[in-house]
Amino acid sequence: MRHLAIDVGPFRFVARMEEAAAPKTCAAFLELLPFSNQVIHSRWSGEAVWVPLGEFDTGLGFENHTSHPSRGDILLYPGGLSETEILFAYGSSCFASKMGQLAGNHFLSVVEGAEQLHEMGRTVLWKGAQWIRFTDLGER
Repeated sequence: MRHLAIDVGPFRFVARMEEAAAPKTCAAFLELLPFSNQVIHSRWSGEAVWVPLGEFDTGLGFENHTSHPSRGDILLYPGGLSETEILFAYGSSCFASKMGQLAGNHFLSVVEGAEQLHEMGRTVLWKGAQWIRFTDLGER
């Protein structure tokens, strides 16, 4: 199984790609690596941080999509009702925007570093935007 390293400010996570459930999303995201941007705290989705991607066209539809990510799940919303974005749940979350409830493609699951999720979320909430970087760790 392929894994990615995810650095958020001073925090490091390892996530498993959900290639069986979201093969197109995983393949499209791998093409973007290494990927860096800023992550900010969600406005409507509860305990989650997000990377706004504006009008970025992923060319994707929905696969393995959910509105209720679990702690440590990472979703890619391919755009449509709201802007394209990445949502990283660190606790209880219901994915939404000012347009209402959304569903995103669950393509990554944190498998290492989960004990840091809450502190990462609090850091983004109280200290503001943090740099996020995704890098390929290959097969593990």
